[in-house]
Amino acid sequence: MDLSLPLITFGLLVLAGLAIDGLGRLTRLPRITLLVLFGIAVGPSGADLLAIDTEGWRDVVAAVTLTMIAFLLGGELSRDRLRAHGRAILAVSAAVMVGSFAIVAGGLALAGVPVALALLLAGVGLATDPAATRDVVRQVRADGPATRVLLGVVAIDDAWGVIAFSLVLGVVGAAGGLEVALVHGMRDVVGAVTVGLVVGLPAVFLTGRIEPGEPTLSEALGLVLLIAGISEWLDVSGLLAGMTAGVVIVNLARHHDRPFHEIEHVSWPFLILFFVLAGAAIDLEAVLVAGPLGLGFVILRTLGRVAGGYAGARLGGLSGRPARLLGLTLLPQAGVALGMALVAASAVPEHATTIITVTVATTVVFELVGPIVTGLVLARLGETNRAPREAAGD
Repeated sequence: MDLSLPLITFGLLVLAGLAIDGLGRLTRLPRITLLVLFGIAVGPSGADLLAIDTEGWRDVVAAVTLTMIAFLLGGELSRDRLRAHGRAILAVSAAVMVGSFAIVAGGLALAGVPVALALLLAGVGLATDPAATRDVVRQVRADGPATRVLLGVVAIDDAWGVIAFSLVLGVVGAAGGLEVALVHGMRDVVGAVTVGLVVGLPAVFLTGRIEPGEPTLSEALGLVLLIAGISEWLDVSGLLAGMTAGVVIVNLARHHDRPFHEIEHVSWPFLILFFVLAGAAIDLEAVLVAGPLGLGFVILRTLGRVAGGYAGARLGGLSGRPARLLGLTLLPQAGVALGMALVAASAVPEHATTIITVTVATTVVFELVGPIVTGLVLARLGETNRAPREAAGD
C-alpha cells in the first residue's frame, strides 16, 4: 500500500488547519465552519485537489475523532457536575428529542409529505454534532451554567437519538418491525456501554501511575483507539462507548487530578482532518436539489430545538434568557445524522433518494450556521472568555 499521498495530504491539511485557526481568530467565525468550507473548496464539489479516497479515509478519521470527543464529553459528566446540573441536562435532552421529533414530523406531514418519510426525517433530525459543539465551547472559552448543561446534553443526545431512530424504523415497518428495531437499539446501547465499562474500569486503576495524577498522552490516546477499534469490530456506537468510559474514569479515578488533560492536547489535529474530509464529502448539487423540503426541514428542526430547549430548561430549573436561547446551541448536525440517513435509505428504498438528499443538504446548512449560532448564543449569555485557553489545539 502506497501511503505517500495520504500522509502528504494529511500533513498539508493539518498545516492548513493552523492557518484556518488564525483566520477564525481574526474573523470571529467558528473554525469548524471554516474547516467545512475549506473541505468543500478542495473537495470534489470544488477544486478537487485531494488526491486520496476521501470516503474511505473519512470513515477511519471519523471513528477515532468521534470516540475521542465522546470520551472528553463523558469527562464533563462528573459526579459534582451531575449533582449541580444533572436535572437540567436530562430535562433538556428529553424535551429537545420529543419536541424536535414532534414538530418536524408533524410539520412535514401537514405539508403533505408522506407519513413514513416525515417520521424518518424527524428521526434523522434528532442527531447532533458533539465535536462541533465542544470545539466552539473551547474556541470561545465558554463556561457557566448554560455551557455545562449544553456539554452534558450533547454528550448523551446521540444515544437517545439512536434509540428513538430505531423505534421509528420499526413504526414505519422497516427492519423487520418494531420488535426487531427495539432489539437492535438495545443491542447497540448495551453493547456500547459494555465496551466503555470493559475498557474504562481497568483504566481507572491503571492510568495516571506513570505521571502521578494525570494519564500520559500515550495512555489517553491508547484508550481512545482501543475503544474506537472494539466498537467498530462489534458494530456498536463508538460515541456511547467513549462517553461511558469517560464517565467511569472521571468519577472513579480518585488519584487523577486532570484525567482528560492530555487527550485535549491531541484532539485538534484529528478535528481538522475530520471536518475537512466531511466538507470534501458534501455534494453541493444535493443542496440545490433538496429545495423546499430541505428548507422546511431546516425551519422545523430549528423550531423544535428552540421549543424543546425552552421546555426542558424550564423543567430543569433554568429560566429567563438561558431557557429561551439554549435550544439554538443544539443546531449543529453531522456524521451521526448521515449514518442514520443511510440506514433509513436502505430500509425504505422508495424514499432513499429524498432522505439522503435532504439530510446531506441540511447537514451542510446546520454544520455551517450551527457553530456560528452556538458561539453567538454563549456570548449573549455572558459565558464566553471565561475558561483558560489550552496551549495546544487552540
